[in-house]
Amino acid sequence: SLLLRFYKPTEGRITIDGKDISEFNLNELRRQISVVPQEVLLFGSSIRENIAYGKPTATEEEILEAAKMANALEFIEQFPEKLETLIGDRGVQLSGGQRQRIAIARAVLKNPRILILDEATSSLDSGSESQVQKALERVMVGRTTFIIAHRLSTIRKSDKILVLENGKVEEEGVHDD
Repeated sequence: SLLLRFYKPTEGRITIDGKDISEFNLNELRRQISVVPQEVLLFGSSIRENIAYGKPTATEEEILEAAKMANALEFIEQFPEKLETLIGDRGVQLSGGQRQRIAIARAVLKNPRILILDEATSSLDSGSESQVQKALERVMVGRTTFIIAHRLSTIRKSDKILVLENGKVEEEGVHDD
C-alpha cells in the first residue's frame, strides 16, 4: 500500500532507483508496479480480456507470450474457445492454480519494473503451487520482486529474505542461512 502510494509513510521515505516515490506521477508510478494477490480479481469475461486488463492495447502475440511465461498457455489451448473462453464471474470456471496463472500472465503483460507477490501461492495445492512457482521464477528475472509469504518453499530462491514481526525486521538473510 505504501509503495503504490495509497498511504504516505509516517516516517522515512521510499525510493525507486534513488528517486523518492512522491516525485513520480501517480499513474506513472503505478504503471511500473504489478501485484499478484492471494485472492485474484478476475472478471466474468474472456481469458483474453482478463490477461489484457492491465494493457488493453496488447497484441495477440504479447498475450500469448505472457500466457506462456505464466505456464497458462497449455491449459488455455485445451479449451475449445482458447483465449475467447468465458471464465465466469470471478473465474469460477477455472481452478485456483489456473486463476493464479492468469493473474501472473496479466502482471507479465504489463512488464513492470516491480512485481509484488502477496501470498500468491498460499491457497494452492502442491501440484498447482509447483506450476505457479515455475511461472514466477521466469517472471521474476530482471525485475525487483517482493514476495510476501509464510511458506519457506515460496522464497527459497530469493536473493534476500526479511522476516518481519509486529512491523519490525527481526531477521535478514538468505534461504540457506
